[in-house]
Parts: sequence; C-alpha cells; structure tokens
Amino acid sequence: MGVILISTLFFTTFGLEHWRILSCIWALIPLYNIYNFATCPIEPIVEDGKGMTIKELFKTNIFWMLIILMVCAGSSEAVIAQWSSAFAESALNISKTIGDLAGPCGFAFFMGLSRVLYVKFANKIDLTVFMVFSGFVCFCCYLLAGITNIPILGLIGCMLCGFSVGIMWPGSISISSSILPKGGTIMFAFLALAGDLGGSVGPVIVGSVSQMNGNNLQIGILSGIGFPIILGISALIIRRWKLKNNKI
Repeated sequence: MGVILISTLFFTTFGLEHWRILSCIWALIPLYNIYNFATCPIEPIVEDGKGMTIKELFKTNIFWMLIILMVCAGSSEAVIAQWSSAFAESALNISKTIGDLAGPCGFAFFMGLSRVLYVKFANKIDLTVFMVFSGFVCFCCYLLAGITNIPILGLIGCMLCGFSVGIMWPGSISISSSILPKGGTIMFAFLALAGDLGGSVGPVIVGSVSQMNGNNLQIGILSGIGFPIILGISALIIRRWKLKNNKI
C-alpha cells in the first residue's frame, strides 16, 4: 500500500515522464535487503542429511498436489494484483490515479486484512478449510469483476479479491510444511518456483485473452476464474488426505 500511495503521489506531483527516477528510488529497498540477507543468521529448516531428496519428493503423490495448490495460489493473486489498475481504467472508465488507489491499493489493504484476521483466529479454523473458503470467495470476485457493467461493483470485486487471496500463498507454504516436515529447502524451492510460475502464467493468460477479444480486460479477468476453482478443489483433496493420514 505504501508503494502505491507514494508512487501515486510522486506521479501526481512530478508527472509520469519521471518514472525512471521513481524506479531508482524504489531500487534502494532491495539494495538495503542485500545487507539484511548478508548479515541475518538463517536457521536450517531440517537437520543436515535428514531432509527429503528431490527423488523422494517427486515420488510423493501429495507433493504434486501441493505444487498445483501453489501454482493456483500464485495465479489467483497475481492476476488481480497486476491487472487491477489497467482494468479499473479501461473496463470501468476511471482515471489512472483513482484506478491505482481503488484497484491495487484496495487489493493490498484487504489482502493484509485477511492475513491479520486469520492469525487472530488461526487456532479455531483449519487452514485447509480456510483455503477452500478463500478459493470460493476468489471465484465470486473474479465472476463479479468479469461480468458486471457497474464500475463500483467491479472495483469491489477487485478489492475483495485481495481478501480472498491473502492467505493462499502463505497458507500453501504452511500446509506443505505440516504435511512434509522433512521436505526441507528443496521442497520450498520447488514451491517458490511453482508460485512464481503461477504468478507468470495467470497474468499472461488474462492479457492474451483480453487482446484476442479487442483488449477487453473484463473477458480477460473472467478467463482466470479457473485458478481459484482448481485451488479450492486441491485444498479439498489435501484435506481428505490429511484426515485419512491423521494429519488433522
């Protein structure tokens, strides 16, 4: 939210033509993180020699279901995060400034809110159940943004989508670590790769479908509706596996 608000203020004050200066300013954050990663002690996830190998992970069926869960989590989140501003401008006919604030900023606010609420009630709600619920809400948000002709409803769909996807990425990581506690660094590396793959594929599909339909982003957003559906189904399958194997 801070990035969006400060960037919007910068562009309003100095104009879009100075975007290179803003990029250099934001580059200071990863530069500072170089120092953080160089000095921060990192504890091993599992003891040396006791983690699963790549071969063992690949032979574990539930691992592939976790990969699918992670791909869909990345896609569900990235589609709205990357396209909400352009969607607000083109499909809903509002200015870039309002589009940035009401789209990505609203999305970020509700994403953070969902994580705060889950942490507060984590002991009372099973994570896989919450993931299924998140997939259903995300499906409804995609549907609302994709079919409505009322701008305010489209914006509400984009913002509430942030609430639905907030727990998807960290939730997928938490579920994976509880199911495969010896997965170790290798497992998390593959999960990160799967999430990034989803975060790339989802927006590309939406952009391509939009372009094929006369740059209609509403149709594009609607084309991404399959990701939250698959995520919800995957979470249900994982929950059944956990119940069967006494993991709950």
